Amino acid sequence: MWSYDDSRAALRDALRLSRAMTYKAAVADLPLGGGKGVIILPGDRRPTSERRQAALLDFADTVEALDGRYIAAEDVGTSSRDMSVIAQRTARVAGLARSRGGSGDPSPFTALGVEAAIRASCERAFGSASLRGRRICVIGLGHVGSRVAKRCARGGAELVLADVDLAKRALAEQLGARWTDPDRALESDVEVLVPCALGGFLDHDTVPRLRCTVIAGAANNQLADDGIADLLAAHGILWAPISSSTRAA
Repeated sequence: MWSYDDSRAALRDALRLSRAMTYKAAVADLPLGGGKGVIILPGDRRPTSERRQAALLDFADTVEALDGRYIAAEDVGTSSRDMSVIAQRTARVAGLARSRGGSGDPSPFTALGVEAAIRASCERAFGSASLRGRRICVIGLGHVGSRVAKRCARGGAELVLADVDLAKRALAEQLGARWTDPDRALESDVEVLVPCALGGFLDHDTVPRLRCTVIAGAANNQLADDGIADLLAAHGILWAPISSSTRAA
């Protein structure tokens, strides 16, 4: 659930996400294909709670119409509470609150997995898994990104934080981190870049501007296309792709 520039951008994101889900299911040897869905929010304002619920119920009706060929679950912009709304219209939903017998919010475990990936990448790139004094930039302070930032802060990292939501600046103040906007964050002079927002941001334009040594974050589909992996390697950047499947594991 996100404020896309237009329906074409939403469609491109859904296709990238579903492609990645296909690979994830195959790697995990699951009897599933790769389906993803997006809900487009109005770009100029937050929807009222009534309109948000109506959108979720419309989405639930669409899921139910697919008769089991698609299972909804929490992702960017949604929560286990939203999954409970969807469950009012369809049983084809995962990630319900634990009070309803579901698995609950997966973000604490995701954040733990991202921290482990950051430490492993630092050990590979710098010879030490310690985060003390390591300059780290976290882009996207949602359910996962905010927890990753807190974990890195506890590890002694020097943080730069960025998010499109200016209200998240309070977290930067709480952690003693430097605040910047997402566009400038990509060019931050840091050792580790931790993308935890939307994907597709690593392309032929952004990669040459990067000043980091390691990229390890929770964002899906970080590469604009498969060839960008070679471009990152050519620039001496260690990229650790972390999929939702491996995060959950």
